[in-house]
Amino acid sequence: MNEIIPIGPVSPLRQRLIEDMTMRRFSPETQRNYLRDVGRFATWLGRSPHTATAEDVRRFQIEQREAGVPAPTMNSIVAALRFFFMHALDRPELARKLVRTAHARKIPVVLTQPEVKRLLDATTCLKHQAALSVAYGAGLRVGEVSALKVRDIDSKRMLLRIERGKGGRYRNAMLPEGLLVLLRDWWRAGRQQGVLHADGWLFPGQSATLPISTRQLHRVVVQAAEAADIAKRVGPHTLRHSFATHLLEDGVDIRVIQALLGHAKLGTTAFYTQVATKTMRAVVSPLDRLALAGPDKEAPSG
Repeated sequence: MNEIIPIGPVSPLRQRLIEDMTMRRFSPETQRNYLRDVGRFATWLGRSPHTATAEDVRRFQIEQREAGVPAPTMNSIVAALRFFFMHALDRPELARKLVRTAHARKIPVVLTQPEVKRLLDATTCLKHQAALSVAYGAGLRVGEVSALKVRDIDSKRMLLRIERGKGGRYRNAMLPEGLLVLLRDWWRAGRQQGVLHADGWLFPGQSATLPISTRQLHRVVVQAAEAADIAKRVGPHTLRHSFATHLLEDGVDIRVIQALLGHAKLGTTAFYTQVATKTMRAVVSPLDRLALAGPDKEAPSG
């Protein structure tokens, strides 16, 4: 019987993996993904993962690639297995056998500012409008929006405290004045509805004891885009992409944007230069400069 399976009784090995992730403050979504991906390997292996060999790890990667598993999915599996082998099993020699797959990164879909406004205006309730406004106005990941608590709003310093960022990292995100006004409106409405509490989730789900799910936020964005007659394929991350691109087009330093997004590497942020069309339009081509300069005058002969 496999030691780690995403369903059924919690085995000692599965429990160890959960404890290791919890100790490092991995978000609930990351924990679910890691458990799913390790479970995938365990199902393929057909026996307890602690008996895996280097050849098993090699064959698993080869067969997944031959089965057509996309590179981003395979890289997520590699990240999960590396953590599992390094920490839950204490077998770093297996972690070293895992290989990330190089792949071309797709240019993200970005909304124009008028499209963002139409999308936000098309939401069906104040909670949804506030949640999507946080994603765009502060550039948060969907999991970060879901994990926000009321106490994470620092109105004195005009910051949002992100305690469950990617990789469990802490950071501060910006809190624009307009967003604070909207959040205060939502606070008053949520208190009247009895779903918001000082120590609770900023955006509760169907039960006030649980946060709104990332899946629900995705549905909200898709429905709002349809209602706003936006033909582009969008999701919650589209708002984060749009946040970064619009800042870049407005001339904000790319290192500042890196800090606001919580990117570990500048190269990740620099990718938005490929979609910052306003920035590209502002550049004068050398060909146009030739036309502006006019033909060179010939020196007089003598």
